[in-house]
Amino acid sequence: MNIVRIGAALACAAAVAGCVHTAEPLLASTAIVAEFPLQSGPQVAAARFSAERVGTPPRSWEPFVVSPSAKPTHYRLIDANAGVALEATAEGAASGLYRRIRIDPARYPVVEWRWRVLRAPAHSDPRLPARDDSPARLVICFHGDVSRLDIGERFTAQMYKSLTGSRLPYAMLMYVWANDAPVETVAASNYTSKIQMIVVDGGSVGEWREFRRNIVEDYRRAFGEDPWDIVAVGVMSDTDNSRAQARTLYGDITLRPEK
Repeated sequence: MNIVRIGAALACAAAVAGCVHTAEPLLASTAIVAEFPLQSGPQVAAARFSAERVGTPPRSWEPFVVSPSAKPTHYRLIDANAGVALEATAEGAASGLYRRIRIDPARYPVVEWRWRVLRAPAHSDPRLPARDDSPARLVICFHGDVSRLDIGERFTAQMYKSLTGSRLPYAMLMYVWANDAPVETVAASNYTSKIQMIVVDGGSVGEWREFRRNIVEDYRRAFGEDPWDIVAVGVMSDTDNSRAQARTLYGDITLRPEK
């Protein structure tokens, strides 16, 4: 993905589309923290696709167009036999779907979700820009201390704003499917170290796969610091580099306390 397309994989840029004004600070996550209350309850349903109606857009979720020239990934709610799921189909495409939400990861450090990859590119590896496609991504976006951004990271944020009209959050953690990288591989984006990818699946096609990750532990591992508030959750399927086809079903996404 180029510098414009990388933003789609970074869920929060999409999540804050329409919230940008010239008076806003460098990070979009700053506005979300100011505007959204922290979630509460025994658990947080970041995505409850199973409770949605087939043929309607998921409530509170917003599409993100990578760039005017990028072909968008198509998302729709379908009957997946075992219940309603979000279907993503990409053919040389790159775009995402996101929800703005504010969650304290110290209170809800565990994320649980499932996906079913039905078609995938022949090669996928987040360590190689030319192969940085994935049929399935779960993206979690965070706020953070703006003063800790170095000159290069500030430049990237400003460049992204000038190219897309949207702002980036402080950091993004992406759980990805990749068949050419071992599970547990951690790879930084080619454009900024504030985007870190962790391979959680690869090679499995046709079956539902369930995942449970500790966000706080993974964030520390990827970024070397403790996370601030989560400000958005998103999914993304993309094949813009390979020009291949991908099809994935996404199930519900839940955050909960550590058991």
